[in-house]
Amino acid sequence: MQTNSDKSPAGVRFPPALVGVAVGVGAVGIGGVGATLTLAGIDSPLRAPFTLFFLITAPASALGGALRGLDRAARAVLAGVGALALDLLVAQAMLTWHMWSVRGGVPAVGAVSLVLFLSVRLLSVRQARARRRRHARSSPRTTSSPRTANSHRTPHTRSSLRTTSSQG
Repeated sequence: MQTNSDKSPAGVRFPPALVGVAVGVGAVGIGGVGATLTLAGIDSPLRAPFTLFFLITAPASALGGALRGLDRAARAVLAGVGALALDLLVAQAMLTWHMWSVRGGVPAVGAVSLVLFLSVRLLSVRQARARRRRHARSSPRTTSSPRTANSHRTPHTRSSLRTTSSQG
């Protein structure tokens, strides 16, 4: 007999990949809303926390891709610290050049994060191609074609094989 407590979803376990995708989509959505509210100049009580969320998650996700060799906890901590450092560097550069504004800081952090994300992605694609090339060069090439398999024989031997197989 089932009770109401047996129907609770507390025992449900989701795969880690599904949880990661859900968190990523949520982070992009919240960060995108914050950036949009700031850039559009819409006064809302959610503008400040969502913009702060964007300013943390955009560089952190770009830096997280660059820190693949670390375990999850170390990658999360270093990506968060790196995101704060990147935000401070962007703010310092904009203050130095007398270009600071909230509406200018959000797209600047977004652009730096995008460039960092794309460069990490491009680097990983190049490394994967180089690995495949190295692997292709180091592994022996084998073919299943009968023509190439018998190419080490002399033409006389090949013709004699054809005549014996056609007679049989």
